[in-house]
Amino acid sequence: MDLTVVWAFIIAFAVFAYVVMDGFDLGIGILFPTFDPGRERDRAMNSIAPVWDGNETWLVLGGGGLFAAFPLAYAVILPATYPLIIAMLLGLVFRGVAFEYRWRDPAHRGFWDAAFTGGSFVAAMAQGMVLGALLQGVEVSGRAYAGSWFDWLTPYTLLCGLGTVAGYALLGSTWLIWKLDGEGQAHARTLAFKAALATIALMGAVSLYNVFLNAEYAERWLTAPEIYFAAPVPILTGFAAWSIVRAVRTERNSKPFWLSLALFSLGMAGLGVTMWPYVVPPGLTIWDAAAPERSQVFMLVGVAITMPLIIAYTAWAYWVFRGKVADEGYH
Repeated sequence: MDLTVVWAFIIAFAVFAYVVMDGFDLGIGILFPTFDPGRERDRAMNSIAPVWDGNETWLVLGGGGLFAAFPLAYAVILPATYPLIIAMLLGLVFRGVAFEYRWRDPAHRGFWDAAFTGGSFVAAMAQGMVLGALLQGVEVSGRAYAGSWFDWLTPYTLLCGLGTVAGYALLGSTWLIWKLDGEGQAHARTLAFKAALATIALMGAVSLYNVFLNAEYAERWLTAPEIYFAAPVPILTGFAAWSIVRAVRTERNSKPFWLSLALFSLGMAGLGVTMWPYVVPPGLTIWDAAAPERSQVFMLVGVAITMPLIIAYTAWAYWVFRGKVADEGYH
């Protein structure tokens, strides 16, 4: 198989793993103000405290892999989205600090709770807007970004950002359905139902916008023979959406969360159908942006060693902290 394609799938997997794993703890941060101060907020945060920092390993792998395997794409994407990347990183910093200081500085816990919420919202919004900025197209001249500082700021990118916020809120609320019990679980179920409706509506709006955003996107989704390969994605997405809405009203454990992951998987599949083979639409393919083959081979050896270790460590961490959240919590 073409090594460039292999690296494209490795980076796509890392991005998906990050979105799924860091998505639910960002979602809990976004929903944090809806929980009562005290025990309810403590239990929500304790459900992710043992694993949140390990989740961000995938962000490092995805970003580092993009830099190493597709350096030209990295050199174009970052200048095109610098304000969003800076906002995302600052949001992640504030959220990470809030994890520790809200326990160690109870006199200012309200401030740290606000930092946790604000950092989570800003990071989620920025990530969605980066995706939107890529999908709407990046102006490239030669081998460099040729657009302006604010090309990323459009109604479409704002819609993508809101969709990401809603999707993360869905992941976070369904995670809490799984990890909590009693009143906390009932509250999470109510939030999950609202987040599911918002996510489905925004996914539909973004998908419809894509058809009018780019003639090539419309051709892939609406004309034969491409439509025969693409059609299963929206059909399965509709089924997953219906299943989530049904599950959050009745299921008390993990099923809503796994269905949310399925919805995100289908969203990633739809993204792949839309963008392939471009890494920076509308004109930079994965082959245009790829590193030399020798570099890809060298890096692939390292990934073949480290990725199974990361997966094993992550699986072990989740296994150790399985089950419902205890009142005493991680801290």
